[in-house]
Amino acid sequence: MSTRTRTARITSVEPLDGFLVRVGFDDGTTREVDLESELWGPVFEPLRDAQLFREVRVDNELGTIVWPNGADMDPDVLHGDHAPTRRD
Repeated sequence: MSTRTRTARITSVEPLDGFLVRVGFDDGTTREVDLESELWGPVFEPLRDAQLFREVRVDNELGTIVWPNGADMDPDVLHGDHAPTRRD
């Protein structure tokens, strides 16, 4: 686990095959992250539609990735600094 003291900010995103995205961060880090296991619940399940998933973009104000349906991801989780919190 990282010892970052500030929130990571995403500067770029590229959808790849399946539910994989390549994200770039303001610290120069680039990661490929498979989001398939995170696409659960009312906001994220619609992203299992490949066309909607590929509409991912960076919201510069939030510093993270977002989709047209209002879904967004925690940039620190995508950076690898924190494990995602699952709420059933």
